[in-house]
Amino acid sequence: MSESILLAVDDGLARLTLNRPASLNAFDADLAHAWRDATAEAVTRDDVRAILLEGSGRAFCAGGDVVTMSTWTGGGEDITSLAHVINEGILSLTTSSVPVVAAAHGTTAGGGLGILMCSDYAVIGAGSKIGSRYANVGLTPDLSVTAQLARAIGERRALQLVLQDRMLSAAEAVDWGLVAEAVAVPAGGDADAEADAVRERAEQVARFWLAGAAGAYGQAKRLIRSQPSRTYPEQLAEEARTIGEAFDTADARARVAAFAAASGKSAR
Repeated sequence: MSESILLAVDDGLARLTLNRPASLNAFDADLAHAWRDATAEAVTRDDVRAILLEGSGRAFCAGGDVVTMSTWTGGGEDITSLAHVINEGILSLTTSSVPVVAAAHGTTAGGGLGILMCSDYAVIGAGSKIGSRYANVGLTPDLSVTAQLARAIGERRALQLVLQDRMLSAAEAVDWGLVAEAVAVPAGGDADAEADAVRERAEQVARFWLAGAAGAYGQAKRLIRSQPSRTYPEQLAEEARTIGEAFDTADARARVAAFAAASGKSAR
């Protein structure tokens, strides 16, 4: 696997690390293909029950590598092809039944916003900034930004973000519902300390899933993510099918029995 993305699995947790720190983890052709391959592997491995998505260096992801684009000898068709490759990785994460947490410290911009929204729970730092900024270089949103942003924060706010040269503060990103929480900088800490704190909190979230019914959390994620593809009656039917399937698992049977036993004791 390319060194532009790192995949490590430990005790059920797959850690996916965008690894182009000198370019703020912006996507070039190498990272695009490595991303597609690493995400596909992570969601299909039997030993993976949760995924942590992070970036190395001082930022999460700056989107597409504009410096590389400035010397690009190909045309728009090549850019479209690369976007399709990255989209395969986006679909791997968002359509899977594996819950994903993002540790998005520093800056997230452009297509990085779409990568952030691949996560089901996002943690950022108090000093983090998030924005679109496609139009600054004359380009249009891609990498799922228009597919996911309005669903995440509402159409009017999505339009505000893509139609202005605006970077949301951490507090705004939390208030808008774009991310789940912002981690404060440790006393006397710097940007590196904040990044470490963001990663630590994101891992706590992932370990919470792993310590519980990880399969049930994953199916809950899948039901919500896939809902737009179904009618209301179809979604109700899918919920009914899924809970029945879950009830037949050994994990659910054990948890139901333990809950019932505890409830019986507390009632006495």
